[in-house]
Amino acid sequence: MIDSHCHLDREPLINNFEEVIQRAKNVGIEKILTICTTNKNFSEVENLVKKDQIIYGTFGIHPHEANTNNISKDQIIKNVSKNNKIIGVGETGLDFYYNNSDKVSQINSFEEHILASIELNKPIIIHSRNAEDETFALLNKYKNQNIKILMHCYTGSLELAKKMLHLNSYFSASGIITFKKSADLNNTFNFIPSDKILIETDSPFLAPVPKRGKTNEPSYLKYTLEHMAKIKNISPQEMELITSQNFKKLFEVN
Repeated sequence: MIDSHCHLDREPLINNFEEVIQRAKNVGIEKILTICTTNKNFSEVENLVKKDQIIYGTFGIHPHEANTNNISKDQIIKNVSKNNKIIGVGETGLDFYYNNSDKVSQINSFEEHILASIELNKPIIIHSRNAEDETFALLNKYKNQNIKILMHCYTGSLELAKKMLHLNSYFSASGIITFKKSADLNNTFNFIPSDKILIETDSPFLAPVPKRGKTNEPSYLKYTLEHMAKIKNISPQEMELITSQNFKKLFEVN
């Protein structure tokens, strides 16, 4: 299994780092992608990827932080290029639900990330909430430039998924798919082709059933995997192989 999105630098995961990584290995996690959200956060991500061979990282500015973390395409390229274990751009995108940063700042930051990901030829990891039309419009603007897209923790509509598939997008499922009120989301993932699906924890957030309400961690990925296998009516072993192959293809890692 590969956890395609988590935040190992966050408490309490960072305070129990060795135990968290060992529990992940014990359930069969072979890779973990820990995600950058601020300029300051990147130094922590850089340190984490050195601590264990299964850990990879990204560089990006979360839309919540766009007001206070101005970033340019060139700065993103410089940071991602520092280390061959920094394999993605993000997390970036648009969040018009919380609006922790103003819309203009979010859009400008998102576009800088898009441009950097195209130049780097690395996947862009996208957070989108209450901004489906704007998210698609920006990405569609660059549809002829071979942009590599991962819709992280996808909870969007079936309609957006259909449009994003035309951009060759991948979609990552979090523990949200295990929640009782996620029938529509389950139907959306049933529609999305298996060769476009990844899985993630987004830990320490969004623990899946039966761990809901607890601090999430990479070892809990198995519950999301098992649920996705049920959605697709295949064995967990087959789902594990598919999602791991998808990650390796998208991020170009072995």
